[in-house]
Amino acid sequence: MDINQNNSFKPTLGLLDATMIVAGSMIGSGIFIVTAEIARSVGGAGWVTAMWVLAGVVTLIAALSYGELSGMFPKAGGQYVYLREAYNPFIAFLFGWTQFGVIQTGTIAAVAVAFAKFTAYLIPGFSEKNILLSFNAELKPIFQISAAQLVAIVSIILLTYINTRGVKHGKVIQTVFTLAKLLSLFGLIVFGLLLGAKAEIWNANWQDPWNHFSMEAVNGDTIIKSLSGLAFFGAIAVSMKGSLFSSDAWNNVTFIAAEIKNPAKNIGRSLFLGTLIVTIIYVSCNLMYLAVLPLHDIAFAANDRVGVAAAEKIFGGIGSGIIAVMIMISTFGCNNGLILSGARIYYTMAQDGLFFRKAGELNKNAVPARGLWIQCFWASLLCLTGRYNDLLALVIFGVLIFYVLTILGIFILRKKRPELERPYKAIGYPVLPMIYVIVALSLAALLLIFETNYTLPGLGIILLGIPLYFLAMRSKGKALS
Repeated sequence: MDINQNNSFKPTLGLLDATMIVAGSMIGSGIFIVTAEIARSVGGAGWVTAMWVLAGVVTLIAALSYGELSGMFPKAGGQYVYLREAYNPFIAFLFGWTQFGVIQTGTIAAVAVAFAKFTAYLIPGFSEKNILLSFNAELKPIFQISAAQLVAIVSIILLTYINTRGVKHGKVIQTVFTLAKLLSLFGLIVFGLLLGAKAEIWNANWQDPWNHFSMEAVNGDTIIKSLSGLAFFGAIAVSMKGSLFSSDAWNNVTFIAAEIKNPAKNIGRSLFLGTLIVTIIYVSCNLMYLAVLPLHDIAFAANDRVGVAAAEKIFGGIGSGIIAVMIMISTFGCNNGLILSGARIYYTMAQDGLFFRKAGELNKNAVPARGLWIQCFWASLLCLTGRYNDLLALVIFGVLIFYVLTILGIFILRKKRPELERPYKAIGYPVLPMIYVIVALSLAALLLIFETNYTLPGLGIILLGIPLYFLAMRSKGKALS
């Protein structure tokens, strides 16, 4: 590999490219699936819609707040840099470690497997049921590799290779695939409202929209439980977990700040435009679901695939195929944005002496190729473990904590570094950023109570970064001596 350590990032991405990275990284497969769990958790159509609206509003507040930070520090690494400047290298390392260990790579793995699963709709040989290799102990399989896992890994390797060839190649894929999925989602909404919507279904769903209850299927019967008090807030936390993470990864554009033209202004603009576009599409899509499917059918769609159930109502037998193609486009484009962005965090960490040294070098195409391949290797291993969804669940608590720390960094930096130029200032400061902090901390506390099996191990993953930080600092000290 031709490495030029004196090379530097090339600012080649415009506002459209940056906006497509924001929107493309946000939209994966969640919008086609998550509404089922939300409907089972909070019941009424009003509450189902509110969970998506609230997730959109909270995401917009966070994105607008990040605009101030991105204007102050338009550098590769984004959120890692913000945390380092507001706090110290230790807090920044914990963020970077969690991103590499689980958040970024785990998301890449999960999105790749979703791509493979829906590819199997069109090519059955790629199914997860097609076991290519099996290791047995006492006639019981202890480790298996399926065709779906192999397809997922191949897609990660392909996208990684394309992105090592230069950011221009990655941006073409990102823009084309993101525009394709935005148009296809828009088309699904329009056709759903024109062809699949039924007045009687819509009216029935909205007959008592703010009645909050949970639904559970037991032996073919639906058990409905009224929610009140703390149980209701717990149901909101579980629901918001899904809607917020369907809207997550919007911060990825900050990681590639050094490759964006006029980053001080364009990152803030792209954060606003991208999150606004996705919020409008997500809310509209859920309103379409409520016009096409009875609430019970949304809650208990087969394998939670609400999008498939809606498409079959709209288009008939070919509906599942249409959704399969849409999700293939959506997940492939989503992973391109995640892969492109993630390696820039490890580049900046390596420059600080807190990651593999080679990850801090750029190749002849001015991209951190070694970081891309290290990320590729770990994400591929996570595909093989089969525990990618568990890994995502583990970091929900941690992700919220790092968002809160980053937005609190705005308050800290206004006192600590008042002299820094701020092309953008957080809209509604200090009220809106503080509202985000309160909402996110409340959600994290509720998840700590109601999703302990995930939040405590997730916190453990973050804390594992503490000894790793001191090991990295020790190695850095030896390297300098």
